[in-house]
Amino acid sequence: MSKKKETVTRVIDGDTFKTASRKHPVRLANVDAPEKGTKAGSAATKTLRQMIQGQKVQVNTVAHDTYGRAVANVKVEGKSVNKVMNQKLKK
Repeated sequence: MSKKKETVTRVIDGDTFKTASRKHPVRLANVDAPEKGTKAGSAATKTLRQMIQGQKVQVNTVAHDTYGRAVANVKVEGKSVNKVMNQKLKK
């Protein structure tokens, strides 16, 4: 349950990204972005990339999934990335 800031090195898709300090990617908790390879998936990936790529984020891990990824609530500049992505995905 880390609260240190981590630098985002790569956005994989609309709900998953890598940081410089983790072996496995981080998945946004309670965010269900469209699949990679679809038009909506590309838009979701672009949105997340614009929000966090290269930024320092606060990762609060709530679980781990079957792929070893941290499932987390993430904040950038004090704003919930999970909440913003859910709002954008509903549009």
